[in-house]
Amino acid sequence: MSHKFYRIIPALILLGATTSCHHKDLCFDHIHDYQVNVVFDWRNAPDGNPESMALYMFDRGETSQTIAGGSLRYIFSDRYGGQIRIPFGYYDGLCMNSDNTDWAHFRHTDDIDNFEIYTQEVEQLTAYGLPTRSIPRAEGTDDERVVAAPGMAWSSRSDSIALPLTDDISTVRTITLYPEEIVCHYTVDVLDVDNISYVSNTEIDGTLSGMAEGYLHGRRCATDNHITLPFTLDVDRDARTLHSEFLTFGECGNTSHSHTLTIYMYLTDDSKWYYTFDVTDQVKNAPDPRHVHIVVRGLPLPKPLSHGGGLRPDVEDWQTVEVPMQM
Repeated sequence: MSHKFYRIIPALILLGATTSCHHKDLCFDHIHDYQVNVVFDWRNAPDGNPESMALYMFDRGETSQTIAGGSLRYIFSDRYGGQIRIPFGYYDGLCMNSDNTDWAHFRHTDDIDNFEIYTQEVEQLTAYGLPTRSIPRAEGTDDERVVAAPGMAWSSRSDSIALPLTDDISTVRTITLYPEEIVCHYTVDVLDVDNISYVSNTEIDGTLSGMAEGYLHGRRCATDNHITLPFTLDVDRDARTLHSEFLTFGECGNTSHSHTLTIYMYLTDDSKWYYTFDVTDQVKNAPDPRHVHIVVRGLPLPKPLSHGGGLRPDVEDWQTVEVPMQM
């Protein structure tokens, strides 16, 4: 679900807060609210630089006032926070960046434990425009949907925020949340590529199977359902390498899956080749699961017949090569 993000002035807070999916209507008779100073403390992500932030306040059901199991949503036009007004009650809070999230889709936004961010399914790969429903897939991955990589994302949770109804609600309360980066950085390097000069493009397609489809903000873990993630690799003919960097939600939270790296390319004779590598060990045994570096050494591209030697396949068919990993 996409939103336009903007500064909400205090007089419009409650109206803006009810624009999210399926939120309960507030009872506006004798509403008492607090002025609250919201602080986003970036000590856990000092490089975090979102342009705006969203705060969701989930009712714990411990008050008779109104939203009873629903949630309120507030938008801040910078990364630091600001002052808002919140009806009295008892809440759990969840924050995340709200800028540059055109890629993001949300579900279960009224349930803090199942509040999920995920990405949409893609119909074609980027470099060659290959349709994802008809490309050859690595063995055992045909049931995985091909979905887009996420963008940068930060979030934090704070429970048991008490704003009780008292005789004096004039005191400004402070809520502090500590956003952390929730996505993983993946790098793929393919070294020692034979006959790389015959690759027909400066950018080719790749996919990585067995990755998590989304992230559960409230539980602070990736989802269990697995997908195939597409990306592009830059071709460096001088260095004889392929290189890519992209973001993921990482491995699935409570389920284990193998990971196959698949590379698709056209050669200068219009033949189509795809190569598969089992990179499960590199993903699962990465020293830092938030920063995974996959390295493949040796990619045996054929020399096209039109350039002197080699076999020329039927250009209508994909030629597959399963490459054993060199340890």
